[in-house]
Amino acid sequence: MYLLQPVFVYLRQYGNDMRNNHFKKIGIKFLRYVYSVLFYLALPFIFIRLLWRSRKLPGYRKRWGERFGFVDIPTSAQQGIWVHSVSVGETVAAALLIQSVQQQYPHLPILVTTMTVTGSDRVKTLLGDTVFHSYVPYDLPCAVKRFLKRAQPKLLVLMETELWPNLLHYTHRASIPIVLANARLSEKSAQKYERVKYFTQSMLSQLTCIAAQTQEDADRFYRLGADKNKVQITGNVKFDLALPANLELEAQRLRKQLGEQRLIFIAASTREGEEAYILEAFARIKTEIPECLLLLVPRHPDRFLTVADLCRARGYQIVLRSAQQSCDEKTDIFLGDSMGEMLLFYRVSDVVFVGGSLLPCGGQNVLEPAVLGRAIMVGPHTFNFTEAVRLLKEAQAIEIVATADTLADKVIRFLEDQTLRSSYGDRAKQVVEKNRGAAAKHMVILKQLLL
Repeated sequence: MYLLQPVFVYLRQYGNDMRNNHFKKIGIKFLRYVYSVLFYLALPFIFIRLLWRSRKLPGYRKRWGERFGFVDIPTSAQQGIWVHSVSVGETVAAALLIQSVQQQYPHLPILVTTMTVTGSDRVKTLLGDTVFHSYVPYDLPCAVKRFLKRAQPKLLVLMETELWPNLLHYTHRASIPIVLANARLSEKSAQKYERVKYFTQSMLSQLTCIAAQTQEDADRFYRLGADKNKVQITGNVKFDLALPANLELEAQRLRKQLGEQRLIFIAASTREGEEAYILEAFARIKTEIPECLLLLVPRHPDRFLTVADLCRARGYQIVLRSAQQSCDEKTDIFLGDSMGEMLLFYRVSDVVFVGGSLLPCGGQNVLEPAVLGRAIMVGPHTFNFTEAVRLLKEAQAIEIVATADTLADKVIRFLEDQTLRSSYGDRAKQVVEKNRGAAAKHMVILKQLLL
């Protein structure tokens, strides 16, 4: 929806002047109509973007029909719960809820939609054939109505902050309950939605329940016009992360490949522009701890080759995870060019930096290394995980770094002091254990709507 923000800003004054409910409804309908027209006009550019991304991820060239609601959903997958998550992070949280539903309602069909290829792959990894997967239809009236007709869901669960005007409108019009699960709303996002408050309020009114992560999230939804009777504070489902049964065995195997005696510093989920900081810090770390191995994991798979080239250009010897080769004493960097292995990478590492946070990207999930008891560092930009970072900071279980020099100093300090990094890791693990239970609270909400 942010793609069309300029139009909403232009029409904001029109929306603010709507005092009469009748004219307010007409105005909202008009805004949704303008939004839809602009979305249709943007389709050629969307196709070009899909083709561009398919250069490195061929999956973006496939299954285009699903994005317009042309999906063959078997009868066995109809009349169930439709769960939508955008990409990898939301899919991990969705999987926790889905597994809880499957335990209590083993015969209830579950349809999962994602926007990205990486999200699709994550669904297959986490849930296999226990769910039916499709790409979510684009937020166009024809696509959404076609999808709803074919899926016939009893309930729609949207993960975190997935507010799409047409999807909400036509699902609500079909009398299908809608839950915004594990809902979060950063101050930055709230300010954007506030520019089109009447339109946002209309979308929020179509939700049956908002399961907010924190009181701060709930307050921002209230500010945008959400009905307080529809909002419940449930906590963050990501605290309920369960470790795979085979994690230890896989970690032992990977540790042998990396070098059992080497100290390992992981920079995980890094975004474009952050690797330069990481490699600058690593150069300093190597002067103090020559045997240190950097495990570098870029956030997006279409950047794997670019990051590998950057590392080689800096003179580092690298080994790719995809090559399935072992590191030797000359290997400087192990590049995690795979998907779905982040927990494994955290498990074999001694010190963790979680990326997307040195630059204003909002950060990535800090709870995965926390549940494994790792010493964690992040940059200053963590607005997507404000509450989790706050809890870890209060428990003295995380360090905030803003520059390559500061990052290098902290990593060196942690690697040279095993007692220090163990104490940070223990406190991080305790924070996770104290805040579990969000999945159970979500199940209470879902049960009421499934009765």
